[in-house]
Amino acid sequence: MPGKSTLSKALAVAFAVLTVSAIGGMISMMIVFEIQTNNLTMTELPTVPSTTLAPPPVMRLPRSLIPERYEILLHPQFYSRIVEEVNVTTPNQTLFFNGSSTVYFRCHQATKHIFLHSFELSVSPPEVIDRDNNKKLSVLSHQQHDDESDFLEIEMEENLKTNGNYSLSLSFDGEISEYLQALYVSKYTETDLDFVNDTIQERFLVATNLEPTSARRLFPCFDEPDMKAVFQLTVIHRRGTEALSNTRQQRSSSIDEEWKYTQFFPTPKMSSYLLALTISEFKFTTSPENRVTIKTYARPEAIDAGHTRYAAEITAEILKFYEEHFDLQYGMEDLAQIALPDLEPLAMENWGLITYQEGALLYEEGVSSWLHKEVITTVIAHELAHQWFGNQVTMKWWNEIWLNEGFATYMSYLAVDHAEPKFQIKEKMIMDDLHAAFEEDALLTSHPLSAPPNDVQTTGEILGMFDAISYSKGAMVLRMLAEYVKDKAFDDGIREYLKTHRGGNADQEDLWVFIQNARNKESKPTVQEFMENWTTQIGYPVVTINTISGSINQKHFLYNSSAVSNLLWKIPITYTTNISEPNDFWLGERERDGMDELISKKGEWILVNINTTGYYRVNYNVENWDRLLWQLETNPSRIPLMNRAQLVDDAFNLARAKQVDVTLALKSTRFLRSETAYLPWESAIRNLEYFILMFDRSEVYGPMQLYLRHQVEELYNFFKNQTDYSTVPDDHSLQHNQITAIEVACSNGLPDCVEMATEKFAEWMDRNDTNTIHTNLRSVIYCQAVAAGDKKEWEFAWEKFLNSTDTSEKDQLRKALSCTKKTWLLNRYLSYTLDPDKIRLMDVTSTVNHIAQNAAGQALAWNFIRAHWDYVSQGDAASLVMGVTRRFSTPFELQELIRFRDNTEMNGAYRATLQAIEQTQVNIQWVQENHDAVLEWFERETANLE
Repeated sequence: MPGKSTLSKALAVAFAVLTVSAIGGMISMMIVFEIQTNNLTMTELPTVPSTTLAPPPVMRLPRSLIPERYEILLHPQFYSRIVEEVNVTTPNQTLFFNGSSTVYFRCHQATKHIFLHSFELSVSPPEVIDRDNNKKLSVLSHQQHDDESDFLEIEMEENLKTNGNYSLSLSFDGEISEYLQALYVSKYTETDLDFVNDTIQERFLVATNLEPTSARRLFPCFDEPDMKAVFQLTVIHRRGTEALSNTRQQRSSSIDEEWKYTQFFPTPKMSSYLLALTISEFKFTTSPENRVTIKTYARPEAIDAGHTRYAAEITAEILKFYEEHFDLQYGMEDLAQIALPDLEPLAMENWGLITYQEGALLYEEGVSSWLHKEVITTVIAHELAHQWFGNQVTMKWWNEIWLNEGFATYMSYLAVDHAEPKFQIKEKMIMDDLHAAFEEDALLTSHPLSAPPNDVQTTGEILGMFDAISYSKGAMVLRMLAEYVKDKAFDDGIREYLKTHRGGNADQEDLWVFIQNARNKESKPTVQEFMENWTTQIGYPVVTINTISGSINQKHFLYNSSAVSNLLWKIPITYTTNISEPNDFWLGERERDGMDELISKKGEWILVNINTTGYYRVNYNVENWDRLLWQLETNPSRIPLMNRAQLVDDAFNLARAKQVDVTLALKSTRFLRSETAYLPWESAIRNLEYFILMFDRSEVYGPMQLYLRHQVEELYNFFKNQTDYSTVPDDHSLQHNQITAIEVACSNGLPDCVEMATEKFAEWMDRNDTNTIHTNLRSVIYCQAVAAGDKKEWEFAWEKFLNSTDTSEKDQLRKALSCTKKTWLLNRYLSYTLDPDKIRLMDVTSTVNHIAQNAAGQALAWNFIRAHWDYVSQGDAASLVMGVTRRFSTPFELQELIRFRDNTEMNGAYRATLQAIEQTQVNIQWVQENHDAVLEWFERETANLE
């Protein structure tokens, strides 16, 4: 699942304006408390005292009973279309389902109690059968536990016997959700009418989204990832609709004039969260001939218009790549993927039936941005990687979800590069993930990749693991490991790991064994020794090099410079200089002094962590920093592209952590005036975005805007001719940087840019249905034109948003609507997010976050989410909290955030709220300590520009 964190965020902006930055700084000790984590000590916020003396519930199922097979019958009661005819009563939509299930299980330890999961289901009295004797057993009672365990407990009159085979049958009913949970309803508009009497065009479908703990909302089950079983599903649905599930249809037949049933072949042995079902009137496109039959489903008009054609072609290419790369076939004969109008998150890897948001699968020629193909390819590559990492081999428990998500993220680099080499975006994808991980992992409220199982028990705690650590840090440490053992050993190791554990569950220790065996070396450290601290500890190190003394040491990198941490790592060091070849060595858990190879000669600079293959930051003595910055300004090509970006990122974040002077970070942006490559610009603008967030309500903002306007002018002029004529470069990296140039130039008031954007938007308004703005540039031009405009521009964009049927275009307009500087329009826009007919629930989080990114909308958004938390938190609650609080930098805002945490049901956002509190503390102190120096630097740099 490119879940609620990193992949979703990164891809949502892959073809838009800026990558909004990580936040840094030092923690202000405004509020004091104690936290102890391994070798960490910090002050912590006061917790709400417990109101009960009762012990906490047991949260894990006992292993006395292990499921082997489910037979499930589901009957969702809903209409796919509600027809209005003259003199005919219109039926109401029905949103409930009923069904029955039988689970066959083996008893591994004698017990009188059957525990399984059930949540928000009305369950009938159970029937338990001894399958060895075909005997019905007596049930004393059954009860639903009223706690976070979601246990359904059944007490038997007699013990179930060790090694006995039993079955449990239940009937149940529940509600079809309107909030994208479990089995939910989705509404869309179909403009291709099928018969004369239709007078409205609304259509409905139902779909499931069960990861991580929602299978229990669909049917009673053993809802834990290592309790794998075979699932055979039968569905009763209305005639005229098609039911899809993990496997192909085994049989289907009419029941009466209204209903039919569809039975599916049994699935492979799999975890309950991978079960999937959709019922719709969708059509499909078939991929090019392949060993596996691949069908891509979508709304009929999207199929007819060819919007699934690109996804169908690229899916076949990526699936073939993975089968060859893993030397292991995809586990089924069929693969269906479906573009859903509503889904939270961006996509879900259900085995055999992958679900996607429409924007992650549909591409409309002439409307979708060219860069949108990158989004589609990356999401498909991520989900297909899960067919091996997650579906065939699954982590034992949610504390190691990184084995699913980190691997899917890492493998997508290889798959996208293979399937679309002309994109040349592998480096961009890596840097996006590296910086997302660095941002979150520099906080004491981070978590290890492999967290202690007892720390991940409740659904909220499980949801908290779907973040940048599991996705992005997971991918980065795998990349570092592959570099250490070399690609062949890494690939051979994961192939054996997949083959050996196929159909089962594994943990990270299993993985290390296979990679170590493939490496076939006795040199130290072993894979397990190398990886242990990277996965079981929070955070990452900063490696400090002194090129005068030759000393090198490591320290846990934290934005809180006063925190005490003794955490250490085994670090693979690579380095080069401007006069010597690259070299490498190990930095163990002690600092090293007097390393002659690190002592620079006159005019020589040393650059550590070539191409950022190591998951660590690098700091230098001032003399080496000055030489590196001089190199950037005089001949930047001498430094590898990824390192040019990383030098900027390290300088800014080290300044936030009080390890270098803030003016050094600002000086690292001087070279941009003559830089045209995307990665350095992206890194600089993302980091300067933090300065904007902290200072756009102060006197610093004026000279900062002037400086940025001056720095970006040459880049804007580099693209000006193409931009003026609505054309774009062929190179994908330059296409991204063209968008960056327009965004930075317009938002900082470069007259040529503002005039260009307003004129192009005005021309569209005059012509109405004729839009000549290049599809790549629409998002940024829409935003800047709305920002410079008034009610007329906003309402034109709103009308176009409502009437557009293209998901990509709607997303670009939805973002642009948040760019207005008129607070009354932003307030109106926020109110629209409460109406799913205007803003879909799955889009509420990103819409509110877009508004909060706007200085005119931040306070409005904060008040809004607190007033409407029950509704807005149905989406990505964690992302919402982090997004809306990014500007917080005052003690008053900190106190408000603490009150919000203490008085609100967090809905999976508790960890994110702690991180927001910590980040706000960071911001308060950072602004206090750096305001004057930053103002002075920008005023000095711009003294002669006006």
